[in-house]
Amino acid sequence: MRLGINGTGLVQRASVEKIVQDAQRAADDGFASYWLAEHPTGGFDALTVLSVVGQQVPEIELGTAIVPTFPRHPMVLAGQALTIRGLLGGRLTLGVGLSHEAMMAELGIGFEKPIRHLREYLSILMPLLTVGKVDFTGEVLACQAEVFRPPGEPCPVLVAALGPQALRVAGARTQGTTLAWVGPRTIREHIVPTLQEAAAAAGRPEPRVLATLPVCVTDDEAGIRAMIGKGLSMYGQLPSYRAMFEREGVDGPGDVAVVGSEDQVREALAGLSSAGVTDFAATEFTPGGAERERTRAVLMSALEG
Repeated sequence: MRLGINGTGLVQRASVEKIVQDAQRAADDGFASYWLAEHPTGGFDALTVLSVVGQQVPEIELGTAIVPTFPRHPMVLAGQALTIRGLLGGRLTLGVGLSHEAMMAELGIGFEKPIRHLREYLSILMPLLTVGKVDFTGEVLACQAEVFRPPGEPCPVLVAALGPQALRVAGARTQGTTLAWVGPRTIREHIVPTLQEAAAAAGRPEPRVLATLPVCVTDDEAGIRAMIGKGLSMYGQLPSYRAMFEREGVDGPGDVAVVGSEDQVREALAGLSSAGVTDFAATEFTPGGAERERTRAVLMSALEG
């Protein structure tokens, strides 16, 4: 299991400089990747930020987890991804997702038939990224275009997918999935089998499974879990995440976070790997300085294991 860092906790600061510093530390410490999310109403563009990061931080893989699809036409997103991947020497991985109905409502964007939207979106996005041209007309999206495509391997795409329909689309059409707030039982019994079956049926390689969860090495496990549960309770109210918590048999975000002593965190990381996670991007949820250092030390020790 490859280990990376998810810097989304810094997004609310809207500081490109802070994210560059965070990514540089991740690269210096030996992590394989650095990921950034984009909130649909946050006004902080993840791809633009990563283009700056990549010019100052060499070698490390950079990825979005995720860019919401509904607000941005796939032709526009393809052009941006192709431009930035060319700029970064092929280090960009594009993570996309539907986001959530409540968030799209804030933008006045409908959320009807999201799986249809996802299929049509990828019917435009993937050809543009892989062969540089597309001629597609769907029920809600269309595009006839040929793009300037940089040399090298096509930009890989991961789709945020939790339900069986979205997982089948991701497995059949893309390089894999990116997950948030999903525990090891659900990954092992639901995510991985559905994704792998769809990929195999489509003749595609073994898919990537990128998972992100808060991580904290602490002596106050109960207190940190309560803090996560209270501060991030909104995720427990979103239907797609709520379904995953029910599958896992837990109440909410605090219960799936990777929290506890050094040994507990190492054991949890090993459990995610054995469940089928190929890439884990840690969100370091560390209120105190001592916890920050202990957490980073454990993550770095897992790099060596």
